[in-house]
Parts: sequence; structure tokens; C-alpha cells
Amino acid sequence: MTTLTEADALDGLRDALGLLKDREQVAERLLVSSAKHSFDPDEELDWDAPFEEGKWFWPPELVSLYDTPMWKRMSEEQRILLSRHEAAALASLGIWFEIILMQLLVRHIYDKAATSAHVRYALTEIEDECRHSKMFARLISHGGTPWYPVSRAHQNLGRLFKTISTTPGSFTATLLGEEVLDWMQRLTFPDERVQPLVRGVTRIHVVEEARHVRYAREELRRQMVTAPKWSQEFTRVTSGEFARVFSVAFVNPDVYTNVGLDKREAMAQVKASAHRREVMQTGAKRLTDFLDDIGVLRGVGRRLWRSSGLLA
Repeated sequence: MTTLTEADALDGLRDALGLLKDREQVAERLLVSSAKHSFDPDEELDWDAPFEEGKWFWPPELVSLYDTPMWKRMSEEQRILLSRHEAAALASLGIWFEIILMQLLVRHIYDKAATSAHVRYALTEIEDECRHSKMFARLISHGGTPWYPVSRAHQNLGRLFKTISTTPGSFTATLLGEEVLDWMQRLTFPDERVQPLVRGVTRIHVVEEARHVRYAREELRRQMVTAPKWSQEFTRVTSGEFARVFSVAFVNPDVYTNVGLDKREAMAQVKASAHRREVMQTGAKRLTDFLDDIGVLRGVGRRLWRSSGLLA
């Protein structure tokens, strides 16, 4: 009987990035890119400049209540205030997610050769994520809004996920957290209606996250070919459940109370909003197309992704 090696299994496998590359080759290229295009937010951004009057903190089309009946009743000032609080809530969500990601990356490299480029890049990514978390925290403080933690239930689900996640499950969750926000930030940093500081933060994040997405996509595609069948199926289910958690956590309901809106009515209108549903599904489409291609969106997992609202 012929044994299928990892090299045989990966031979000829392609995705939107082209032929799946050797793990070390990918990591070496990402290390070179990191050396050329990494940023210190404390030095790169003007934290002393005042916010500009009348400018948004998030593009209005990406604010959760956009185009709802409640939105149409709100003044322009209140809409901008909501964008300020939602930007802070997304930054808070980003910190929560990146802390989870850093722990998953440490688990991934725990028993691998520390001299490999693959491990050295993972450590480089952890450095990036530390800077991002500090940058987001500074943005929240600078904006004068509260920190918006996820619910206690989601905090505990995150703790459970960190404990039981398989390697492919970890990389699927990584992409989920990175790619939807990345899509939104790519619309944000060139938008002159948005505060310059927010645009600067999103620009740095987009440039550095592009490397993280490449690393995670290559590794996940490899894992979904070589992992045991039980691990692949477990990944499908856990990723679907994480998508459900992520889609709910994406908007913190306390933002509505803090800008003087009725929280229950606002949440109901967001849930009913066709525009919001389209935004979330469009933001996730590049990812869901990729996950579908590599076999993650199957069976129960696909049904969970649909119920999350991220998959049409």
C-alpha cells in the first residue's frame, strides 16, 4: 500500500493565491516583508492632533444602524457620535480577538523548531498583534469613549475555544477575525470623511494584517488536506459556532445606550436591516469563498455559518 505523504497531498493544490507554497518559503517571504513594512503606531501617528469637527469615526455606511428608520430620525451629530462609539467597540473587539489569536499562535509553535522560518514568522506576527492591541487601546482612550468588552458569555466561550481548538480550527478563527474587519478597514483608511487618526490606525492595520492573512490561509489550506478526518470535521463545527459568536459580538449593544438610543429598538432594527446583512455578508465573502473551496463549509458547519448571517 502506498502512503500519501504531506508533499504528495499538497502537490498541485491551488487557491486564490496560486499554488500552495512550501511552508518555509512562505514564512521567509513574510519575514522580509515584515522587515520592510512594519510600523510603530506611537511614532507613526499624530496622537496630539485634535479630532476634526464634523468628521466620522467610521464610514457611515458601515455604522450598524445606517439606513434604518432609527437612523433616519437621528441628527447628524448623533450619527457621528454613534460612529465614535462603534469604532471604540470594534477596537475593543479587536483587542479581545487578538489576545485570543496570540495565545493560539503560541500553542501552534509550542512543539516546532524555534529556528524555522515558520516559527520565527509566528513570533513576528505576535509582535505585530501586541502593537495592534496597544494601538487600539490608545485609540479608545484618545476618543474619550468607554472600553466595550464582549459579554461574559462570549468571554467564557473564547476561553473554552482557546482550550479545545485544533490547529485548523485556530487558523479558521484567525481568518474570521481578520478578514471581515480588514474589508471594512480597506474602505475606511482612504475615506476622507473619516477622522485622520482613525484612517491612520486602519492603514497600519491593513498593511500588517495582509501578511497575517497570507500566513493563515496557507497554513489552513495545508491543514485541511493533512489533518485527520475527525479534526477536519471538528474544525467545520467549531468555526461555524465561532462565526455565530463573532457576528453577535460585532456590535456591542451598550453603544446605543451611551448615545441616547433605546437599546432594544436599535438591536431589533439592526437585526432586520437588509443593508446591515449585506454589509456583513459582503465583508465575509472573500473568506467564505475560500473556506468553501477548501472544504470547511460543509454539513453542520455550513448551517451554523448561515445562521451567523455571514453566509448567504
